[in-house]
Formats: sequence, C-alpha cells, structure tokens
Amino acid sequence: MTQFQPGSGPTALRILLGSQLRRLREQKGISREEAGHLIRGSESKISRMELGRVGFKERDVSDLLAYYGVEDGEARSTVMELLQRANEPGWWHRFNDLLPSWFQAYVGLEEAASRIRTYEVQFVPGLLQTKEYARAVIRAGATGVGAAEIARRVDLRMERQRVLDRVNGPVFWAVIDEAALRRPIGGADVMRGQLQHLLELMRQPNITIQVMPFSYGGHSAEGGAFSVLRFEDNELPDVVYVEQLASALYLDKRDEVDRYSEVMERLCAVSTTPEATVDILQKIISERF
Repeated sequence: MTQFQPGSGPTALRILLGSQLRRLREQKGISREEAGHLIRGSESKISRMELGRVGFKERDVSDLLAYYGVEDGEARSTVMELLQRANEPGWWHRFNDLLPSWFQAYVGLEEAASRIRTYEVQFVPGLLQTKEYARAVIRAGATGVGAAEIARRVDLRMERQRVLDRVNGPVFWAVIDEAALRRPIGGADVMRGQLQHLLELMRQPNITIQVMPFSYGGHSAEGGAFSVLRFEDNELPDVVYVEQLASALYLDKRDEVDRYSEVMERLCAVSTTPEATVDILQKIISERF
C-alpha cells in the first residue's frame, strides 16, 4: 500500500499518476530497468516516479505511454492532463501565507478526492458554508486579526468550494450534528441564510447531508469531527483527516481507516435520511431563525 505523506497538495496527484504508470508498465510486462533505460534514467528513477516521490517531465511520461502501448488519444489525454495538474502549483499556493503547512496537505487531497465523507460537530462543514457564515466562524477564531486578512481567509474558503461544482467533482457526504445547526453563528439572519443554503445544496446530485439528531443521544463518534477521503485510483489509500487546534492527523493505515469508516457507517445509519434532513432544516428555520 502506498503511504501518504502530508506535504504539498499535488502529492496526492503525483501518487495517482505514478500508480497509473506502474499499472500500464506491468500490463505490458516491462521491467523498471527497461522503462528507465527508455527515458535515459534508471530503475530507481522509475520506482520513485511510480511512488509519486518526484516530479514528472512531460517528455518522460509521453515516451513511457508510447512504450507501454497507450495509443488511444483519449487515454493519453487523460494521463497528460493529470500530469499537468500534478506538476502545477495548486491554486491555494497564493494563500500560502494564511495556510499552515498541515492544512495545505488537506486542501490538496480535497482537490484530488473522488469521495469525501465528513462528520462535523461544531460548525457547518467548510465546503457547505455561506460567505457570511464563514466570515462569522473565521472572525470568532481569529482574535487580533485584521479585516483584510479575514477577508482573504473567507475568499480561500469560498475558492475551496469550487471543487463541488466541477464536472468531475467529488461526491460529498456530510453528517452534521444538530447542535451545529442550532448554534447561532453570526446571528439569526446569517444562520437562516446558511440553513437555506444547505437546502439548496441538497439538490445537487453529488451532495448528501444527514443530521445527527439530539433525540438519538450518545453515539459512536463522540470523539469529535473527522473526514474520510477516497480517491479514484485504488492504489491510493483512503485518508482519514482529524483536525486539532494547531495541527492535524492524517491516517492511512488500513486498521485506522477501517475503524473510522465503520464509525462513519454507523453515523449514517442512525442519522436522518436526506428527506428527513429537509424536514429538520425547515423546522429549525421556522422555530429559531
């Protein structure tokens, strides 16, 4: 299993590209030594490329695809587009002065994921926040930070949300604790707008929202919020993200991922159905906001 190393965002894309090149090479029965010789390199270079530990040259990838017999135009185009994305700095690099290194890794994984499942206790998940709600959340946790920087942090969060609007964007599945929906972040008007926004988002086919209701009582995720990210390529392991006050955990060992995935499954089983989520959101709006 490929081990994820938190770092710059494109790491996940490099691993994905490398695993695809490895699979194509193995399908043709070509050794790493033979592939390395083709691109004027070594067996070690091919190994590092296939593990996503180095950058990729367009010429090398093009030559390898030809050597591996990838002649279909669409298939080549898919790999070359992935190469371009893997080598380009992520859009979030212009926010480097705001992003701690441990969160840059998550933004990159978020961009590369095919499915994101998240459980949130205190706030509406960042990818689902309105601009006004995001501003209130950021302002509350940014004591002494000026208005200009707060505005840039809000812009960063809004930019992240574009991933859900992409044609090939990830499936996003959120379980939100009822407490987060009733906590009046930013005041009544802001909360009303946020809850109505959730209702609108649920019309998108790639977004599912469930609510963990007060009425259920104790449950299996009382340890706090977490996310599980899955990637299109089976060679890239699922990653569990657990954010802390000034750092984050990235877990990809099979037993750790399985434990969190089981908790997520239990959460989904006992939370509201999407249809009931609509009812509870409308009820909270009418009762409180």
